[in-house]
Amino acid sequence: MRNVTEETLTQIFLDYCGPETTPRLRYLLEHLVHHLHSFVRETELTHAEWRKAIELLSKAGEISTPERNEFVLFSDVLGLSSLVDMVNSKPDATSSSVLGPFHILGAPDLAYGGDLKADNDGATVVVKGSVRDRQGEPIKGAAIELWQTAENGLYSNQDPAQPEYNLRARMHVGDDGGYALTTVRPAPYSVPDDGPVGELLHATGRQPWRPSHLHFIITAPGYRSLVTEVFPSDDPFLDADAVFGVREDLIMEYVEQTDKQIVSDDFEARQRLTSPFYTVDFDFILAEETE
Repeated sequence: MRNVTEETLTQIFLDYCGPETTPRLRYLLEHLVHHLHSFVRETELTHAEWRKAIELLSKAGEISTPERNEFVLFSDVLGLSSLVDMVNSKPDATSSSVLGPFHILGAPDLAYGGDLKADNDGATVVVKGSVRDRQGEPIKGAAIELWQTAENGLYSNQDPAQPEYNLRARMHVGDDGGYALTTVRPAPYSVPDDGPVGELLHATGRQPWRPSHLHFIITAPGYRSLVTEVFPSDDPFLDADAVFGVREDLIMEYVEQTDKQIVSDDFEARQRLTSPFYTVDFDFILAEETE
């Protein structure tokens, strides 16, 4: 192409798209390239700055493993993951929040009222709630996947000392849409800052901490899958989340308890509860798939 100039480059790129390009792909590429090219023009990006960006992306590829995805972490700390969640959340349904880089497939099944805490150190939390539609009706057949950090702030795939799939489980709700389990209260933790994402955080004076939370993926036939996380109201990092995951409707209350008689016999760990423990009651609302 002899007529490639700063002014013509964007359109020439788009003209390269052949007839097999789907309308949606062309739409996405058009907007992506317009924004990228405009960014370069507006900032007068230097060769050194672009080489640094490529260097960070290259390091992200080198450091990424099945247990740690640095590209997901970049998306998180730049706010892109949260923005995609916000754009795709539906009114009157529970907000989406970031998947994070430490989710893994294959979590073992846990029965209603099962004990996820097992031998983990830390305060016991009795968690229960329901999965409902936007009209308030229970969603039978919904599946809940839960994962979290241990008390030391590490996920099982970060910490060789933890058993495989520690503090990870999958549960099906009852006919009333209810779920229930016991687990350990997770701790706030720092996102990994020993790689290229850490370079970005340090260069901008940002802290890498996240408030403690429970991750959930909730699925049900006929409903939009929900990927979200739930945060305690008393966490010190609630207003300074490094990945912008906190939403007002995702804040839960830990209620301190000393009388295990308030816990029903449905809970496997009821007789082993030590005082004090905490209770959490949190409901999820799913939007219909058709929307």
